[in-house]
Amino acid sequence: MNIDWQKSSIVPAIAQDANTNEVLMLAYMNEEAYNLSLATGYAHYFSRSKQRIWKKGESSGHTQKIVDMLIDCDSDTVLLKVMQNGVACHTGTKSCFFRSVKSNERVLESEIDIDSVYGIVDRLYHTILERKSSDESASWTKKLLDNKELLLSKIEEEAKEFIVAIDKESDEQVVYECADLLYHSLVGLGYRDISPDRVKQELSRRFGVSGIAEKASRKKR
Repeated sequence: MNIDWQKSSIVPAIAQDANTNEVLMLAYMNEEAYNLSLATGYAHYFSRSKQRIWKKGESSGHTQKIVDMLIDCDSDTVLLKVMQNGVACHTGTKSCFFRSVKSNERVLESEIDIDSVYGIVDRLYHTILERKSSDESASWTKKLLDNKELLLSKIEEEAKEFIVAIDKESDEQVVYECADLLYHSLVGLGYRDISPDRVKQELSRRFGVSGIAEKASRKKR
C-alpha cells in the first residue's frame, strides 16, 4: 500500500507521540517530504505557506525521530509515530492542540521560552496568524486583518512615513518608521497566508545577482 501522488500532490500528516499516543501536530507532506522522511528517519513536511520542504526542528532543534509511519485505508493520510525532541508546537507547547473550543481556555501550557528559539520576525508573524482566528475586538492586528482597505492604506501610509524619515529625520526615527512598515507588511503577508520565509527565499535567490539582470528576468516570467 502506498500513496497515489497522482491523485493528490500533498496529503495530511499527523504526528503522534510513540509512547503516549498523544497527537502532537498536523502538517502536510508531498512526495519529496514523504520520501525524505522514510530515507532519513526524521519527519520532513511540505509547508504550504513557505512553499518548500522543511525538516521538523530545522530552526528550533525540536526534531521528530520516526518510530513508524502508517497510511490510512484510503491511502491519503499519513500517521507518524515519533519520538519528539523538545516540543512540537512553535508556541513552545508540547502539542499544537492546546485550546479547548468548549471552555475557550488553554489545556496545555508552554514548556519552553520561544524567544530564544525563533527570530522576532517569525514570532511576530505567528502572533499575527493567531490574531487572524481570534475574536479579540480590541486587537489592532485583528482590525487590520478584517479590513483590507484599512490594511492597504496603513501599509501605504507607513511606507510614505519611512521615506520622509530617511530624507529628513533622525536615525532613531528611521528605525521607528521602518519597524512600523515591517509590522504592517507582515500583517499584509498574514492576510494572504504567505510566510515571510518565502520573502527570505526570494532574497536568497537574488543574492549575488545584479539588479539589472534580476529585473530583466522578471519580464521573462
